[in-house]
Amino acid sequence: MTNALSERASGESSDDAGTRTVSVDEGRSVSYAEYGIPDGRPVVFLHGTPGSRVLGRLFDECARRNGTRLLAPDRPGYGKSSPWPDRTPTDTGEFVAAMLDDAGVSRARVVGFSGGGAFALALAATRGELVSEIDVVSGATPPSLSNDTPRVQRLLGLFARTTPRLLRGLFRGQTWLAERAPPSVVVSQYATEDGRAEIPDEVAELVKRDFVAGFERRRSGAVTELRLLAREWDFSLAEIDHPVRLWHGGRDANVPVDDARRVAERLPNGELTVFEDADHLTTLLRSRSRILERRVSDDER
Repeated sequence: MTNALSERASGESSDDAGTRTVSVDEGRSVSYAEYGIPDGRPVVFLHGTPGSRVLGRLFDECARRNGTRLLAPDRPGYGKSSPWPDRTPTDTGEFVAAMLDDAGVSRARVVGFSGGGAFALALAATRGELVSEIDVVSGATPPSLSNDTPRVQRLLGLFARTTPRLLRGLFRGQTWLAERAPPSVVVSQYATEDGRAEIPDEVAELVKRDFVAGFERRRSGAVTELRLLAREWDFSLAEIDHPVRLWHGGRDANVPVDDARRVAERLPNGELTVFEDADHLTTLLRSRSRILERRVSDDER
């Protein structure tokens, strides 16, 4: 088993309580939070780009109701996890395996949101023994299948490749603003005007905390991933033989739904559900209960 380090410092916030940090190798560690019930069916939740373990709390009530144990890591360079600037999507299995080992889990369902969807798919393609099924919500798509990448996403990818120091400074300023601004400022990055009207205040506050927690120590995780997501992925969708359910909004302004359709067509066992009037974030809110309510097999325990 990996060595768990206590993160229960005095004065910790509710988002820190219960967070565990485990060694991945000699120089790196990964932190993760648990939601739901301790002896429930295991599900791994991979946050967006940027993001943190905190977003897993969106699933907590539903996980308790459906007998699920949700494990939500900070990916490398986010939150409390060590940076790993030269990683690629196919390295995802290293830190997920360390977390599962620490949690006493051999195999789990995997849910990836937004940028986390790419890493969920990479995990299935390269470390399939750790995965039973996959759900990708509002997932990022490979550049070769992205015919209409939004301008903001193109610019962020360009900055990550050419001026990473500038992008880190931009994220530092965004974090400063997010800490002081109302939650709607952060939510506006992921939801349309109509979508924001659908989002409860407590969810908007959680999305703000997730954004800030992702950058609480450094900005390298987001810079690394934006660079990785802007170039062709280092694995093939055709390598994934697990069932993959894609959930996407017809009004997603971050990842156009037609790109998700092309991903579904190239997966050997893919299924796409479209919420026609949902955007990037409201798709996550609408799909979370359906994802966890789905019956799973005993070998996921």
